[in-house]
Amino acid sequence: MTDTTLVAEPAPSLQTDIPTTDGLALRGLRKTLGGRDVVAGIDLDVAKGELVSLLGPSGCGKTTTLRMVAGFLAVDGGTVAMGGRDVTPLGPERRPSAMVFQNYALWPHMTVTQNVAFPLRTRRVPKAQIADRVRAALDLVGLTHHATSKPTAISGGEQQRVALARAIVQEPDVLLLDEPLSNLDAKLRVSVRDEIRRIQQRLGITTVIVTHDQDEALSVSDRIAVMHDGRIEQVAAPAELYAAPATRFVASFIGSTSTVSGAFLAAVTTPSAAGDEVLVRPEAVTLVADGPVTATVSRVLMRGHFAEVVLTAGESELRSFVTGPPPVVGSTTGVRIGAVLVYSSGVLVGGTR
Repeated sequence: MTDTTLVAEPAPSLQTDIPTTDGLALRGLRKTLGGRDVVAGIDLDVAKGELVSLLGPSGCGKTTTLRMVAGFLAVDGGTVAMGGRDVTPLGPERRPSAMVFQNYALWPHMTVTQNVAFPLRTRRVPKAQIADRVRAALDLVGLTHHATSKPTAISGGEQQRVALARAIVQEPDVLLLDEPLSNLDAKLRVSVRDEIRRIQQRLGITTVIVTHDQDEALSVSDRIAVMHDGRIEQVAAPAELYAAPATRFVASFIGSTSTVSGAFLAAVTTPSAAGDEVLVRPEAVTLVADGPVTATVSRVLMRGHFAEVVLTAGESELRSFVTGPPPVVGSTTGVRIGAVLVYSSGVLVGGTR
């Protein structure tokens, strides 16, 4: 079952200053659907061999962006360049890219080998080359033992690896993955996620992954582009994105934060810039015997190897991550706040680490 969406022929690109990067470059990319700018003029560079995740909530434009990069959707403005070459006017079959769809799009009546070989057969690659390339792709994803199986006879994780093998067998310059783990259970997602990253690094292939799962993006990405309302709010390495989210939206979407207000403001123990909103990560909220603020433990949520403790002081609420035995609900504790993030009009203006 392949994607058979009919694509209108895009207008020729009017931009001449195509970036010369060996990877992927988007300039002013725009798409309007239903009178709304689903993608509102984004710029993004992905270096050769780099893995970048497009991360954001449903409806933010990340999948639309990926489909324009792949050529399955015509752009309404801007350019897509691969290897320094403008591919905006080209259909998906003429672009040096391959896409792994969210639903895998495998042919149920074909064997694993036949599914992986399909794009090579449609391009009339010689049979001997097809056999060698399919064998190598199946070996890379660890599915040689399922070469003669049908997709319905293998697990969801194995089906995902078949879809991945079908993409990499084409030897693309750019690999595109649309929510590749969304159909898998939580435990399987971790193993397949790690496998995708291993294969990507081994091949050194330029890769873009679309996801709404922050853990997935933080775990596999060289850099993450956080999207919101059709725009990219911030592009950064995972550690930088977590430590210094550039906007209030990024701070709320990446990791967990609490607003420091009311009585809790007195618990901030390090100087910080002035702003209209102060946020804190739960790991920066410390429970102590004698702190600048006394709070009540209102809830304790077990998260496995740590507990998320909800604290109240007056009308204000704060969350803390606690390892070891958690405090008792209804008890009181001193609170000290370390690193904070300070925002003014939704933009990061300072903080402490």
